[in-house]
Formats: sequence, C-alpha cells, structure tokens
Amino acid sequence: MNSSFAYLPQNERKKILLICDDIRVHSGVATIARELVLNTVQHFNWVNVGGAINHPDQGKRLDLSADTNTNTGLTDSSVVLYPTHGYGDARLIRQLINMEKPDAIFLITDPRYFTWLFQIENEIRKKTPIVYLNIWDDYPAPMYNRAYYESCDALLAISKQTKNINELVLGDKAKNKIIEYIPHGLNQDIFKPLDPETPELKAFKKHLFGNKQIDFALFFNSRNIRRKQIPDALFAYKIFIDSLTEEQAKRCAFVLHTQVVDDNGTDLAAVKEMLFGDDEKYNIIFSDKVLDPAGMNLLYNSTDCQILLTNNEGWGLSLTEAILAGNPIIANVTGGMQDQMRFSINGKWIDFSADFPSNHIGTVKEHGEWAFPVYPTNRSIQGSPATPYIWDDRCNAEDAAEQIKAVYSLGKEERKSLGLKGREWALSDEAGFTGEKMGARVIKTLDNLFDTWKPREKYELINANQVEKKVVPHKLVY
Repeated sequence: MNSSFAYLPQNERKKILLICDDIRVHSGVATIARELVLNTVQHFNWVNVGGAINHPDQGKRLDLSADTNTNTGLTDSSVVLYPTHGYGDARLIRQLINMEKPDAIFLITDPRYFTWLFQIENEIRKKTPIVYLNIWDDYPAPMYNRAYYESCDALLAISKQTKNINELVLGDKAKNKIIEYIPHGLNQDIFKPLDPETPELKAFKKHLFGNKQIDFALFFNSRNIRRKQIPDALFAYKIFIDSLTEEQAKRCAFVLHTQVVDDNGTDLAAVKEMLFGDDEKYNIIFSDKVLDPAGMNLLYNSTDCQILLTNNEGWGLSLTEAILAGNPIIANVTGGMQDQMRFSINGKWIDFSADFPSNHIGTVKEHGEWAFPVYPTNRSIQGSPATPYIWDDRCNAEDAAEQIKAVYSLGKEERKSLGLKGREWALSDEAGFTGEKMGARVIKTLDNLFDTWKPREKYELINANQVEKKVVPHKLVY
C-alpha cells in the first residue's frame, strides 16, 4: 500500500461511517472492507460499525488506530470500531451520527440487511450522503431494488454487470447519481506466487499431501452453501479422473477449503462417499481449518488451478486470490466472475448494456489466457418474496470436467505461465484488482461526491395516481 498517495493531515480528512462486517474478521466482506480502509486511511478517517452474529464485543468502542499505523506506516491514522450484533439499527446509527459526525455513510453487502437504514434515508441524506459498495449476482435486473438504489447518492459497483444493473434499474434517475465501477482489490504482496523451493511451502505441501507425489491439484475455496455447486465440482473431478490412467489419477488431488457439513449447503463427506467410495486414487482432501491470508496463499501455491462453478456469483473473491497467486481459473460464466475472465471483442474488454447484459450464453468467446470458462447450459428463474426473481446459471459437470482436463494437459510450466499472465493483468491499471488501486478509485469517487453532493430536499412531491412500471428494461433473450 502507498500511504503517501493522496495524503491529508488527520484534521483535514473527511470521516466515513462504514457499516459492514467487523473489519478484523476473515469474511469476504470484511476482507474487502479492511483493504479499503488500509488503502484510504491516509485520506479519510474511518468509523466501522462492525457486524457479527452475537458479537462478543458488542457495546464497546475500540480504537484500531495504532494497529492501522503499524500496518500502513502512518503515524496519524484514525480508525474506530463499534462492534455490533448484525449491522446495527436506526437507533444506533442516529446515536453515532450525533457522536461521530460522519461526512458520509458507506455500506457494503446485500441491500436487505439495510432495509431499516433505507427507511430513514430522507432523514440522513438531508445532512449526510449515503455511499453503497454494491453488487448483484444475476439478471433479470432487480427492479425490486430500485428504492434501495434511489436511497443512495453514490453507487460503487463491484462488477461490470452490477454497474449495468444500477443504471438499468434507476433509469432516468441514474443521471442524478454517481455510479462507478470499482472492482474488488486484494494485497498483491500477500497473495503472490512463491518459489516452489521455499521451505515453508515445501513443509505445507508435505502436511497437505503427505508422502504422495501430486503432479496436479485442483482447488476449491469458498463457503459450503448451495449456490456454490460443490457437488457438481466433485462430480466434474470424478469425470476427469476417470478419463486418466490409474497411475495418472493417483498423482492428482482435489483440495476443498470449506466446511465439510453446513446447513446452508450439504454434507460433503456423504457426497464424497457416494461419488468415490473408498477408492483412494481420487485423493479428495478437505481443509476446514481457518487460515490467515498468508496461510491461504500457501494453499494457492500448493495447488494448480482454482475452480468455482457457482450458479450465480457477484464476484468470486477466491478467483481473485488465485489469479494474484499466479494460478489459472475454471469458472462458471456468470456475474462478476466474467470480469475476472476478461472476455473481450477484438482485444477490448467487454462492457454490458440493455442489449448485451451478460455473456453467460457465450456470445463472446475471446477471453484471458488464464481463464477456462464453463458456459451455463440452463437458466432457471428462481425467487423468494424478498427477491422475486433471479436467474440460476447452471453449467454441466461434463463441461467443467473438460476444462479441468484442458488445464491438466497443459503441464505445470505452461499452467504457471498462463497463471502469471493473469496476475500481470490483475495488477494492471485496466483491471486493478489490488487493494491499492481499489483504494485510489474510492478516494477519487468520494472526493467527487463531496465536491458535488447536494443535501436531499426536505420534501418530495409524489404523484400517488401514477403507477410505476417494473418491467425489466433489457433483453431477456439475446
């Protein structure tokens, strides 16, 4: 991180009230929020309403400034944490606005967690703008999110698909918002390729694989929840292994860093038994212990390729980690995972529109050399009362198996060469999947917001006789 970039003395900085996961924990939201704070703390002062389930520190006020100074090299950072159960409520936010007097409120994660805050946006935005680092997993464009988007002054879209969705859902009202594409960024000095002869890496691989000689290791890293389609990834691996000779198969492995059993997902031990029985040639390895980022980088460097077949995925942070570690990726073509595969037309990275909202049906086949896409073969409209419709983009295990075989057939040197091309692109200004570049984009966008923001009017006249149509403003077949 470059702590000298856009530096301001502490007393000249705007203060941001950040409502999301506790930035000290290891969730995906917390990881991004932490990178965001560490890479902008020289320009903004931060107050984190840090959520967790039954947070043990609820009710405390913790000053994280000293630790932040150590991590950034600064001497005058200001980072305060208010741990809370969930993400707080209207009473807490009103109290913190009075106590901390923030210049902006910054939200991260699903809008349904902040319904209570959007209900008081008229009160808040008369004095304080609301910024939302947002994402949406899939189309059809969620017209049911319009009120949430309208309640924000700046929408920072994590994926190109999300930016298009923000603009489509808002329609004419988009012109009154700041809408910017700001993809996730991680610390490239933590997630990085390691020399295979590094003693720590050799010891880690010895512990992971025992005395087995593994020439190719597939890797899955994410939560055990239904939409991650882990059983499909296991099935695809079985199809791949069954296409090899016995000796080749014994030198392959599939490492899954996830909970083996989760009520939000399935019993992976039972899936393993059903698919593989007691046959040890398949080398299925579960890794369910929490690792710090450096430990996770050892896992990426112990494996050869990351696979993620999620049926709808806003971004897919494990793909970013894998790319930064210099590994190729196999991914279902949906949501923000498309960004990380860099689909392009005549070399130009694609954008989305009402006529071309997604590449999930394979309209564009040109992509980054590090990416091995699996195109969905079925789109099913699912829903719930809170989210009435969203596509499930499901791919075939057989197609995924073909891509596993394609990566395997490259050989170790070619795999690493393609993976390093992915890392080079991820570090570039075009992609900018680093914490430093994400921070620079946020600084630029928020400075623009503070320069142009106008408080919300006290009153808004609404024609109650006018019925607002919610037909999706984009093609459904394209």
